[in-house]
Amino acid sequence: MTLRLAVPNKGSLSDSSALMLKEAGYRQRNDPRDLVFFDPENDVEFYYLRPRDIAIYVGSGELDAGVTGRDLLIDSAATAAEVLSLDFGRSTFRFAAPEGMAISEAELSGLRIATAYPGLVQRYLDERSITASVVRLDGAVESAIRLGVADVIADVVSTGGTLRQAGLKVFGDPLLSSEAVVIERTGAERSTALETMIRRLNGVVIARQYVLVDYDVQTELLEQACGLTPGIESPTISPLQKSGWSAVRAMVKRKEINQIMDELWSIGARGILVTDIHACRL
Repeated sequence: MTLRLAVPNKGSLSDSSALMLKEAGYRQRNDPRDLVFFDPENDVEFYYLRPRDIAIYVGSGELDAGVTGRDLLIDSAATAAEVLSLDFGRSTFRFAAPEGMAISEAELSGLRIATAYPGLVQRYLDERSITASVVRLDGAVESAIRLGVADVIADVVSTGGTLRQAGLKVFGDPLLSSEAVVIERTGAERSTALETMIRRLNGVVIARQYVLVDYDVQTELLEQACGLTPGIESPTISPLQKSGWSAVRAMVKRKEINQIMDELWSIGARGILVTDIHACRL
């Protein structure tokens, strides 16, 4: 049975999800105007939709699964659930108020909150028993306070530069930390094709996060060296022809590799090599 997957049609989510799917072995459209594309080798039909609509289609059962943002999934209130985080498209969702306005999250009651994500904000308020008016706006909400339709706003924040230009500052804890996720209909029986796709995509996520490190170290220092490179399960250790030395291979987080290489060198490890991982199954 053909797997039907919804993916973002435009924007950074679209580009990143297409690249990840290619790395996972799935063909993608060549013409960005195509709204449907079939990958015959994997028996997958891709539907290119607005990210905000994807959770609705998946939750209704019209499509089997989709890639969208966690914030859009929650805002939609669709009967769909997150099954895999994809480690791209990261952002936070924050409250913001005019510079000089001293306000805390506990003081939101009775205020007007402008947002393009009313479902997400209302859920957040309900969970904390906060009574406030949610003003729904499409697109940018930074001008809502200046134009008199809101007292504070709730919006996606990456660097905060746009808010500062509008004379606003964030306050309180993030409402949500979002990223791109794979979703499926809540309670649906997962097909073998979808299980395979999730496993492949998870392999790409891990491959992007980790590298392989190989090095030689004196056998008497193995315990100390393996403490620096414990790997996902455990490192691979092989004896060298040179007496008293061993070769070690382990997976290490990409963002930590330079520091770990320095520490390995300082304890006497030599021949330290780092290799990219293109795909894996763990």
